[in-house]
Amino acid sequence: MKQMPQAFRVNKRLAEHVWGRLSRIALSSLRALTSTHGLSVGRGDIICLEGRWYVTHTGLLQLARRKRCRGIHVEAVDSLCDSAASRFVLKATVYPSKNSTGFVGYGDADPSNVSQLVRGAEMRIAETRAVNRALRKAYGIGICSVEEIGSNPGPMAPTPDPEKFPPRNANGNGNGSGHKVRDQLCQIIRQHRLDPELVKAYAVDFCGTKVLKDATREQVESFVQQLAEAAKKDRSALVCLLNSYARPSLEVAG
Repeated sequence: MKQMPQAFRVNKRLAEHVWGRLSRIALSSLRALTSTHGLSVGRGDIICLEGRWYVTHTGLLQLARRKRCRGIHVEAVDSLCDSAASRFVLKATVYPSKNSTGFVGYGDADPSNVSQLVRGAEMRIAETRAVNRALRKAYGIGICSVEEIGSNPGPMAPTPDPEKFPPRNANGNGNGSGHKVRDQLCQIIRQHRLDPELVKAYAVDFCGTKVLKDATREQVESFVQQLAEAAKKDRSALVCLLNSYARPSLEVAG
């Protein structure tokens, strides 16, 4: 019985450190989100924007794992998609239990409702929004997800130390310059409070390699420069883009 109150105290302390003093309504909502769903500010499960709580894609996936979700199936709604116009509508079905008939959610994305930073990633954004809606229905999360509104202007909670990026020793990269690029990348992650795992996934996609260690120094330097510019120009859009690389390690229902 003491675990949940302690979890709430931790959430409250961290939330007020990041976002300042919270209203009674915000604190009441935080208490409910903590006790009912086990959501954590420190893990980045929820964020507070203009006094309102929003759940994140990462938080929903972590909740699904804790609840032993049976599977998530995602498919495009072809009749509503127009790839030439970068307009996509996806349908996600979440199966929280073996005998569940599924909870359905739809997500759409096109150039008019995504940031300029994530132009070209509309399909992934639509997928993220669809999965979020389905997961919220499946587990009774009444608050909206931040990816569904396509906005995240406020600061995120602190993330783990980004020790996920290997030094650049391959492909003709020297240790000196390699460590310098790595330090720059780690600094960007800390400064803008980005998720190291998602940044790594984005880096692999950006460099077009199977693993990050196979990328050339020039590719990594270009990625770091692009990441720095994106974080400075529109951090909210960058976070939305990074969240599109989060994938549930769940069995896909057939």
